[in-house]
Amino acid sequence: MENGEKKNYESYVVVHNIAKRHNVGTLARSATAFGVSELILVGRRDFNAFGSHGSTSHLRFRHFHSLTLACSFLKERDCDICGVEITDNAVAVNEHPFRKSTAFLLGNEGTGLSAKECEICDFFVYIPQFGCGTASLNVTVAASIVLHHFGVWAGFSERSREGNKFLVAEKPINQMRRNYCTETAASVIEERKLKRESAAIGFFDESGKDEAAPNLLDTLFD
Repeated sequence: MENGEKKNYESYVVVHNIAKRHNVGTLARSATAFGVSELILVGRRDFNAFGSHGSTSHLRFRHFHSLTLACSFLKERDCDICGVEITDNAVAVNEHPFRKSTAFLLGNEGTGLSAKECEICDFFVYIPQFGCGTASLNVTVAASIVLHHFGVWAGFSERSREGNKFLVAEKPINQMRRNYCTETAASVIEERKLKRESAAIGFFDESGKDEAAPNLLDTLFD
């Protein structure tokens, strides 16, 4: 920011191709801690809320069926879309290459950002590493680091503390209506159709206890 100018910036997190649904609950916790305005779910909207520690009550979710629709929404709000990925032209996140409100698109845990995802990004950041024992970070850890750097750059106000904890706000009144976007009946029907088709090809096959985990957003959007 130049000349001490104070602007109101916003940050968003776009969840598109994250394979492990339980990561989204932990991601929601970090998003709340670092002042994210909305967590945008693209395609799938179901996730395991484990790890969120109640933070989903303080975070707004928005859902789109495609990256194109999500991109249009963000551009209408004059947002840059930043891919968190090690690319040839990626800038170290600690250099704070931000210009305005920014939406962060995080890659799949195993394969990173796809070519389609990279196409909608205005720029990329990576997180410098100093040790030699791992090739990449967990997606929720990476998100926390990047969102913290953006909050520092944007001048977000630090939350008040009490003892060794930060103060948590009261849960919003009528949070089910206010904090979660609604959809038309037609879009819900279309989503369920896509989900059935995805299930038929094994898209939702996951091992372990995740399979029986609570599907938070199915309840919220019904």
